[in-house]
Amino acid sequence: MEFNKSKILEIVRKQLAIDMNCNIEDFVKDGIVFCEAKLNKGRRMFDRQFPFLEIVTMGKSIVVSADSDILTKVKPLLENKTREDIFVAPFVFGHSLYYIPDCNRIKKLPTPDGFNFYIKYGKEIYDLYKISGFENAIQYDINHPRPDVIVIYAMYDNEIVAMAGASADSNLMWQIGIDVLPRFRNKGLATSLVSNLAMIIMERGIIPYYGTASSNIASQSVAYRSGFMPTWMCSYKNTFDGTAPYDNDIKIIF
Repeated sequence: MEFNKSKILEIVRKQLAIDMNCNIEDFVKDGIVFCEAKLNKGRRMFDRQFPFLEIVTMGKSIVVSADSDILTKVKPLLENKTREDIFVAPFVFGHSLYYIPDCNRIKKLPTPDGFNFYIKYGKEIYDLYKISGFENAIQYDINHPRPDVIVIYAMYDNEIVAMAGASADSNLMWQIGIDVLPRFRNKGLATSLVSNLAMIIMERGIIPYYGTASSNIASQSVAYRSGFMPTWMCSYKNTFDGTAPYDNDIKIIF
């Protein structure tokens, strides 16, 4: 399949609409869209908090998807707020940024000098589960609902020093994760591995995407240098299940 920016964005909007239980057109509207969450067929197979709330923007509208009892409570709180205020609501913590290939820039990059690249597919990847330290790249679980499908790894002498892995998050989109051992960072390994893996995925007619925390500047830099562009942002977690990181540690009273 030949990809261009318009085609990739169409597929991303389709996937997010399945995930959020909204309409594809909702992402190009202005304003706020509220929708009741459902576990739709074809969704990306992430674990969901209970109760569930997720907020997504692709730059125009803000789509709020939540379990019905939560939705009735948060809608009156959010419906007149700005995008910036919505994403700092007190029941939201953490934001994730997601990237898709920039078809004008992405390309296969050469292997940095002194390293060799190797590729494993499907069940071949299980051999890599014996090696710790690459939790962002591979799942370490043969029964994971988002299975590892392709891994490119770099070797220095007889040691694996970096891995980029693709998980089959859905039939439409595979997510890329990357890990480089600390002493081998800043040598171009992450950029080269991610870009080459992305090209292999696109050759299969699948959209590769890359996610990172909004605070992780180093990871965002890898995405950009690898030929990706920022495309959507979503809330990472909510506090309704009592898992807010500071609730039991600090109380500020004015």
